[in-house]
Amino acid sequence: MPIGHGQTNSQPRTVANMLRLLDVAPGMRVLDVGSGSGWSTALLAHLVGATGEVRGVELVPELARWGAANLAATQQPWASIVAATPGVLGLPAHGPFDRILVSAEPDTLPQTLVDQLKDGGAMVIPVAGEMLRVVRRGDKTEITRHGGYRFVPLK
Repeated sequence: MPIGHGQTNSQPRTVANMLRLLDVAPGMRVLDVGSGSGWSTALLAHLVGATGEVRGVELVPELARWGAANLAATQQPWASIVAATPGVLGLPAHGPFDRILVSAEPDTLPQTLVDQLKDGGAMVIPVAGEMLRVVRRGDKTEITRHGGYRFVPLK
């Protein structure tokens, strides 16, 4: 569903599949890359609860403001959305994170996001048309593949 500025909301079934793969638990710290309208950030905030933290980041400043306003309406102050810093992927200064959800598609797995995971942390990300679940184990990553999906490009 288009949300303006060449961006889209993912289908509910797609988001549900991604959240199942992400396996978020109460109290976790989560990064939501490509937060758009804020609805996935709000769902993540519900899953981590008041003892957790969710940080959403959105490349388009107008969407970041709109998503932050939508998120604020859910009254979950442990979650926030900010505009991305141009040229910086994710929020490296705020990591490491237990989980990272990426709702935009790169051509290759971005190591800069893997580096923002805690040891044992997991990321769900569509890469080159395929949904991946990436788990960081020290200097190594475990990658499992979970079917074909289409997303807006990760910039």
